[in-house]
Amino acid sequence: MSLSSACRRAVAVTAGVTALTLGLALPALAHVTVNPGSAEQGGFSKVAFRVPNERDDASTNKVEIAFPTDHPLPFVSVKPLPGWEVKVTESKLPKPVTTEYGEITEAVTKITWSGGKIGPGQFQEFEVSMGALPKDTDHLVFPATQTYSGGEVVKWDDEPKADGSEPERPAPVLKLTPASAGGDGHGAASPAPAPVAAPSAAATFAVPTVVPVAATGADSSDGTARLLGGAGLLAGLAGLVVGVLGLRRGNRVS
Repeated sequence: MSLSSACRRAVAVTAGVTALTLGLALPALAHVTVNPGSAEQGGFSKVAFRVPNERDDASTNKVEIAFPTDHPLPFVSVKPLPGWEVKVTESKLPKPVTTEYGEITEAVTKITWSGGKIGPGQFQEFEVSMGALPKDTDHLVFPATQTYSGGEVVKWDDEPKADGSEPERPAPVLKLTPASAGGDGHGAASPAPAPVAAPSAAATFAVPTVVPVAATGADSSDGTARLLGGAGLLAGLAGLVVGVLGLRRGNRVS
């Protein structure tokens, strides 16, 4: 065998191994995931279930996400997505679960999106707000079912492996971390508005104080004229009284 033939064969073998490795890796990269991948225990979180379309000859037209029944979530709401119909399924739990909000006997067990389209080479995110997240587990598993326009149904429902390796068809997993100090799992607290002091009784019912204002210009002249007029009126009245008294005395003498 010539050197050139050996080199060509080595290149072909290497290319084949590389293609096989990539072929095995691609399905693992294209599974359904939950983003962000972690949240705080005891809090509320908005997550998006990211669904890629891994087929080049069909579109994804239906997505189902199953919710855990061993750690049910008391509050679940869905963000509308144009072009998709959503159905929230609430079912009776296998057994009641006690939470800080009381005993739960029914909870959301599945959310289904249908009627839309995720084309080849595309992905879509389906957003959900949920809580309060449990405090007695470090993760939640959300098995997903992906349906294609050709009728193919793919289930992403394999539980995480104990050794940390990824299963063949992994289910979306949300890791739960201890709540940060003071946050209680709800994220950073907003600063409280400054308290408004209530008005005191004295301030509420105080009689307004009248402050005299010095008269100037025309106001001063008008005030002086009024003062003189008032003095003249008093003087006239005093003269009238004196005249009347004098007239009475004169009548008595005569």
